[in-house]
Amino acid sequence: MGLVAEFKIHCEALPLVEVAATVPEATLLLDLQFNHGNRPLFLVTVTGSQPAAIARALTHAFDVGEWTLVGQAGETRRYQVLPALSLEEQLGDHITNLAGLKGLATADAIIERIEVVADGWRQTGWFANRDAFRTFSSFWQRNAGFRLHRLTQDGESEPPGEGLTDRQREALRTAYEMGYYDIPRRATLEEIATDLDISASSVSERLRRAQTQLIQETVATTWPPLPD
Repeated sequence: MGLVAEFKIHCEALPLVEVAATVPEATLLLDLQFNHGNRPLFLVTVTGSQPAAIARALTHAFDVGEWTLVGQAGETRRYQVLPALSLEEQLGDHITNLAGLKGLATADAIIERIEVVADGWRQTGWFANRDAFRTFSSFWQRNAGFRLHRLTQDGESEPPGEGLTDRQREALRTAYEMGYYDIPRRATLEEIATDLDISASSVSERLRRAQTQLIQETVATTWPPLPD
């Protein structure tokens, strides 16, 4: 069964991030049309901002070549945007492994939603398996910033971890992002504690309690019981 992931890529060099930063009150949803050579055409759906503000932001953005309003329904507007730069030109000074970036396009994954924000992209995607997700997340961890918000199996109505406290969830997420669960381990409890501004013993306790909660919600509920 596939996986559904919600995550954020922290990279201010990504396309249209400047536009999102200029009009922070707007919600920008992005569709990439990759069948337009080395400069994929963007379709941008915008809500929550005055048309004049979006027009100014698009006109002055360094990575926008041409833009056209192609549709409007109530407060929602859709724009077609021709980039001024190829992805290589836009990201080349920020991402060292451009070949790896191109390789993500052939991964067993479908990015279903891209929201452009002031410091990167928030995305929701479907991944065929954990290896496909690991390839994707590892690339962005190495080349920019990657924060996982939710990872569930395709078709799950209630994701595991709903019983976690906010502090347990924060500790788990920080430990994961810093590489504590990688093999080999890339972070220590002390390093995670420094990031969270608490003691290492407190980190250890939060992680143990969070892991116990996750086991109770997943493995321990398996029926019939697992064989001895």
